[in-house]
Amino acid sequence: MTHNDVGSFLRARREALRPADVGLVPGGRRRTPGLRRAEVALLANISVDYYERLEQSRNAHPSPAMLASLATALRLSVDERDHLYRLAGYSPPLAGETGGYVDPAMMFLLDALTTVPAHVIDDLTTVLAQNRLSHALIGPWELGDERAGNVTWRWFTDPQSRALNVPEEHEAIGRGYAADLRVTAARRGKDAKVDSLIADLLAASDEFGRYWDEMTVEPLRSTRKILVHPHAGPLDVQCDFVLSGTGHRLVIFRPQPGSTTAANFEFLQVLGAQTFDS
Repeated sequence: MTHNDVGSFLRARREALRPADVGLVPGGRRRTPGLRRAEVALLANISVDYYERLEQSRNAHPSPAMLASLATALRLSVDERDHLYRLAGYSPPLAGETGGYVDPAMMFLLDALTTVPAHVIDDLTTVLAQNRLSHALIGPWELGDERAGNVTWRWFTDPQSRALNVPEEHEAIGRGYAADLRVTAARRGKDAKVDSLIADLLAASDEFGRYWDEMTVEPLRSTRKILVHPHAGPLDVQCDFVLSGTGHRLVIFRPQPGSTTAANFEFLQVLGAQTFDS
């Protein structure tokens, strides 16, 4: 296979999509069908110039991580993602190893959730994709590296990551992350990424070490949480988890009935829109 095949495949998939398919506003009249190259670049978090070189096969050699981002941006199915990897000269990810890819069904749900914060995490709690309200609530975590975007790592090593949660809930949340990581470790077996994360957490956090030694094995479940946002105020939410066949979890911050949280989310949405548009 040649890199020209990669460019042709990317172009064909881009032209088959409409802005609404990926959660974008159509805007003005389009001279050609499909998404604009700039829109794909935005969704994949790469430069427009680099994406253009990919489509035109001009000295562009995407990494597996870049291919995963493109597969998510173009809403490729698992089969289409694997085909893209092969065209680029890589073996497709093994079952359960998504490499940052998020399947289109999960992205469709994420795009449809416009009134509540939501994001997609993998089985290690690394944030892979966020909607606008999630960005406004916690910041752009999916743009970081594997540690900067990992919820469990940040919880135990970055005190600022706990700022939204009331102190009374910190212990239960920390225990929950440790127990969830044990579920993933047991399911994956001998796995370099899991082993590295656990070793780094044990070295960095005595608190994690205490919870880890309890040997509790339990996945994250729907939990009521009280968040306090510096601008939107108190948020009384049910933190729900929707599972996918790839092992991803869609995390939804659902307002508690009878609370002011839905109205506070509306304010947060306006605040987030101002940030994105600035």
